[in-house]
Amino acid sequence: MPPILQHVQQATKMMSRRKILLLVLGCSTLSLLIHQGAQLSWYPKLFPLSCPPLRDSPPRPKHMTVAFLKTHKTAGTTVQNILFRFAERHNLTVALPHPSCEHQFCYPRNFSAHFVHPATRPPHMLASHLRFDRAELERLMPPGTVYVTILREPAAMFESLFSYYNQYCPAFRRVPNASLEAFLRAPEAYYRAGEHFAMFAHNTLAYDLGGDNERSPRDDAAYLAGLIRQVEEVFSLVMIAEYFDESLVLLRRLLAWDLDDVLYAKLNARAASSRLAAIPAALARAARAWNALDAGLYDHFNATFWRRVASAGRACVEREARELREARERLLRRCFGEEPVLRPAAQIRTKQLQPWQPSRKVDIMGYDLPSGGAGPATEACLKLAMPEVQYSSYLLRKQKRRGGVRARPEPVLDNPPPRPIRALPRGPQGH
Repeated sequence: MPPILQHVQQATKMMSRRKILLLVLGCSTLSLLIHQGAQLSWYPKLFPLSCPPLRDSPPRPKHMTVAFLKTHKTAGTTVQNILFRFAERHNLTVALPHPSCEHQFCYPRNFSAHFVHPATRPPHMLASHLRFDRAELERLMPPGTVYVTILREPAAMFESLFSYYNQYCPAFRRVPNASLEAFLRAPEAYYRAGEHFAMFAHNTLAYDLGGDNERSPRDDAAYLAGLIRQVEEVFSLVMIAEYFDESLVLLRRLLAWDLDDVLYAKLNARAASSRLAAIPAALARAARAWNALDAGLYDHFNATFWRRVASAGRACVEREARELREARERLLRRCFGEEPVLRPAAQIRTKQLQPWQPSRKVDIMGYDLPSGGAGPATEACLKLAMPEVQYSSYLLRKQKRRGGVRARPEPVLDNPPPRPIRALPRGPQGH
């Protein structure tokens, strides 16, 4: 046979082998996607070539021990839901509050390991509200736990706090006509340090992080610098609420999770009628001045966040965030209909999805399941949109059953804190 024909024959065989290999790979990928679809997953386990995976060799296993400091009004409930669902899928134990604390770890008291329900110890994961105490958390969580938290721009956060806690925080209740502008014009006229729930009216981020929210960086710049150092020593990632999807990309990479592990539905969102469409610049400056400690924390960690994005490869992070948003939209349509919309609690038929309402002046929205759904997919969709109170109660019941804990009256903590804010009683239609 002439050499040229031999080369053609060899090339033809190689092409045939490639076709067979591509067919096999294609079938494997299709099978994987079908399997993932049943679990409401949308991505194969490998990243597109244009966005390389983590550089570790061999690939790291998924990290299973996480402590999330859930700060107030920062999209923390949505992060909590991601962690709860991950823990449930992997049969991990979630630390949950003792009943005397309700669904928070006896906040606003300093966290203590005694506030954790015994049926949820030792835990792999923690994600409910608490005031940070490093020694107590390290006593509770296993070695190697990754600590993460989330911050939000202080002016936007303060507007949300003022609206959400207006009926509970005495400083806010004193303001005529519930006017945020009036409060920020003269906050000292309404604020009393040390009052119950006073922390919601002054430097709430600093308080949640275990700091002294009465300190002012204008008077003591060293205190802010010290608080920043303490946060950096403990937390492997400080997410930023305004860049939520990019934050989840960094979280996924930190924990070696898959992109579909951080898919989410937005939770605990206020209706448009319950928030300012835009905060005027003068009001934002006043809010930042009053919450100067929070502003200093946010500005520092916002800058740190973008340095971390640059280190990971900004184009890669942005691409992954875009893929996350696209997958999220597909998931929401699959779960809640072709045009998924947030609904007022009164319009949500599924009781397990009715969000807690802080007062009659604030409407918290949620999702509802289409009627007639059943099966694993519906269960997954239910968890995706389940509010904090219902999901915490569900996980506690489940973990009690797993641990063989009998139903019995819970012991009462010594010196219990004031009862946390309760939901308003619901009427026949869920009001």
